[in-house]
Amino acid sequence: KGYGHFTTRQNIQFHWPALVDTPDILAELADVDMHAIQTSGNCIRNTTSDQYAGAAADEIEDPRVWCEVIRQWSTLHPEFSFLPRKFKIAVSASAKDRAAIRVHDIGLQLVRRDDGRTGFEVHVGGGLGRTPHVAVVIREFLPKEFLLSYLEAILRVYNQLGRRDNKFKARIKILVRETGADFARMVEAEWAQIDHASVDVPQAEIDRIRAYFRPPQFADRPATSKPLEAARRADARFDRWVRINTAPHRVAGYVIANISLKPPGGTPGDITAEQMEVAAALAERYSFDEIRATHEQNLCLPHVLSDELYDVFLALDAAGLAHANIGLASDIIACPGLDYCSLANARSIPIAQRLSEKFSDNELADALGEMKIKISGCINACGHHHVGHIGILGVDKKGEEFYQILLGGDGSETASIGEITGRGFSASEVIDAVERLARFYLSARQDGERFIDAYRRLGAQPFKEVLYGDPALN
Repeated sequence: KGYGHFTTRQNIQFHWPALVDTPDILAELADVDMHAIQTSGNCIRNTTSDQYAGAAADEIEDPRVWCEVIRQWSTLHPEFSFLPRKFKIAVSASAKDRAAIRVHDIGLQLVRRDDGRTGFEVHVGGGLGRTPHVAVVIREFLPKEFLLSYLEAILRVYNQLGRRDNKFKARIKILVRETGADFARMVEAEWAQIDHASVDVPQAEIDRIRAYFRPPQFADRPATSKPLEAARRADARFDRWVRINTAPHRVAGYVIANISLKPPGGTPGDITAEQMEVAAALAERYSFDEIRATHEQNLCLPHVLSDELYDVFLALDAAGLAHANIGLASDIIACPGLDYCSLANARSIPIAQRLSEKFSDNELADALGEMKIKISGCINACGHHHVGHIGILGVDKKGEEFYQILLGGDGSETASIGEITGRGFSASEVIDAVERLARFYLSARQDGERFIDAYRRLGAQPFKEVLYGDPALN
């Protein structure tokens, strides 16, 4: 059909291949070291991380090394190929959590102690879906050299005790909730029995893997780019794009450039084959041949020379990829919904398209600032609606599509699960309902306060009244 779809697992989906063509597709992917292994089933799925890894100005060290260690360990692991349920791991090395580690089965946060030693803070039992939970910390500091043996201990406890009689209660989050503090004790006891030398990776092997993630040969540039500043003064659209779609790089003279896949009225995460060619060419020419998929269904070029950023913008603009909305209200996460998914109760894409059009006005978008809107077409929560500042859940009500609104969710380092506000809205009502919330926020916020901050300060009741009216009058 000429397009692909990027997911919140930092993967790409092709929805229309013929079965007869699948072996050839897999063979061509294998030629460039890509695969579809463990993208489904009750196994350890692909490990995700911060899309800015190795480039972020605020990271302790490059977490990709440890993601690769986990990938090699978990791929076709004979002991963990038939777990009670699917299992997802995420790794972050920055104080700002861009990998949503607290809503994963295992979330690993690289931390540095006062003595300078680095290790992992281990979060277990997060997840969304039917019973959403924020993960709990079961170990505040795990020396890096023991990572695999500790992961093995967690997986063994889960594999032995996780429920297999009810798939709705089979995720590790249920086991963690039901066992409480005993879960950490069971993991520690299992870990003590493991022969660490047979599981943990020798330092020489870690060094070998780390060599594959050596930084590119960055040019020596001043922190301030005169060509960049001149282009920003001359082109207001470019200036806004730089302000919204770029992030600081750890090397002076470089930036991280985000490519939004959320055009006004578009399908979140979709990109055409022609646009893929453009993005790939830009990565090859301007970003050391590197491009990444983000957790929020966008792309990023991690290493762009500031002097060349305007050239990148112009090429993206010509391809219809220069939308300046990263982190704003129109940067919506949405699952494929009923248009593509047999599990869905309602369509997600049309709601996302209409909301993105509603919030595409630059003045309104800038006034609203950071606003995370996330939409799922069913309780499985592939659109992460539980951790949206505004979450929208599609439900079936007597054969008609309705949408429940959740408020107060957060997938970042201050993670929280959103609260259902009340009855659902029809497809014709839900857009206006979200707009009312946005307008109320603008009228009620304090200086510099994001939507999520205002919600936490004011509580749910005034927002519910905006949606449903004063209960005393009903």
